[in-house]
Amino acid sequence: MYHKYKILVLLSCLLSVIVVGLGAYTRLSDSGLGCPDWPGCYGFLTVPTHADLQSVTKHNLPDSDMVFEPAKAWKEMIHRYFAGALGLLLLAILFFSLFIKRHFLKQQALHNINASQGIIIPLKLPVLLVILVLFQAVLGMLTVTMQLQPLIVMGHLLGGFAILSLLTLLYLRLRTTPLLTKSSFVAHYFSWCVTALLVLLIQIALGGWLAANYAAPYCAGLPLCSGGWSAGDWQQNFSILDVFQLPAASSNYEFGVLSAQARMSIHLLHRFWAIFTFMVILVVAMRIYWLSRCQKTKNSALLVITLLVCQVLLGVFLVYWTFPISIALAHNLMAAMLLLSLIRLTYYVKLSPLPRNTPTGVPHLTVSSGEN
Repeated sequence: MYHKYKILVLLSCLLSVIVVGLGAYTRLSDSGLGCPDWPGCYGFLTVPTHADLQSVTKHNLPDSDMVFEPAKAWKEMIHRYFAGALGLLLLAILFFSLFIKRHFLKQQALHNINASQGIIIPLKLPVLLVILVLFQAVLGMLTVTMQLQPLIVMGHLLGGFAILSLLTLLYLRLRTTPLLTKSSFVAHYFSWCVTALLVLLIQIALGGWLAANYAAPYCAGLPLCSGGWSAGDWQQNFSILDVFQLPAASSNYEFGVLSAQARMSIHLLHRFWAIFTFMVILVVAMRIYWLSRCQKTKNSALLVITLLVCQVLLGVFLVYWTFPISIALAHNLMAAMLLLSLIRLTYYVKLSPLPRNTPTGVPHLTVSSGEN
């Protein structure tokens, strides 16, 4: 039973990756309003035919001026189908967790087993995942009903990354045992890993803000928009205030409503923070790789470094080849993989014991075998 539970969590992780990828593809292919209503499409649970559309559109969407494009509508609906399936799996995980927890508590009571020796069944994470996926559904509805309002679109993207991250953390908790075989000498770097995670999350949020405002084409040169550091007019046009400027009220935010200067500033800040993110993650991962004596932790750090380099290269190719959808989609998915690999490394560092000669005054990191 417990083995099946772990398989269910793993399948949910894989499905979550697919949902994030489909969401990115829907956004990048400008299909976010392929169906102007929610949760169906022009009043149907699937994409209607032209004949169906002509007979019901005036009744279902009397105020809609959207042009029906079946290809975009199917992209949007397929994303919704997979997202709905993920929601059902997360609900199943919660019920499975409650059932297994109750079963093992009964076994412990009947056989007088110490609770600390039982199998870990997290409950808080499944509850949080169900709450998050419900909130994500609301954001998905608002994305459509508010006509791709950038704040909603960015929040929807971050919600997908949050679900994927928590599912990964849940799977790690179910299958990982404490790394007690060898002292890794990296336990002190847990706060460094958390800092790197926060820096990466800011970069992902900036990428979401860039995509939500359709700012990618407004900075098409390398390394900066018009060439070198002193080339072009980016110094005069860049404004940090424009980056966080909220879009003006509009009936439709598709293709963006901010000024060209604001979009260029958004894109440039994403690049500047990418350099800072690269340096922070690289230093943390390399430091852990050099110090660790645990092969699992070393491999995790090496994976982070590899994905980090791949992500930077994809960003360069994305600009050099003028933002093709395939590279942009790979850039989104690589960001997700980098986040998950960094979460995995952080988790292993937390499990690593402190060396025996830990100096006095250095706090010890303890890992509970119970619920976190």
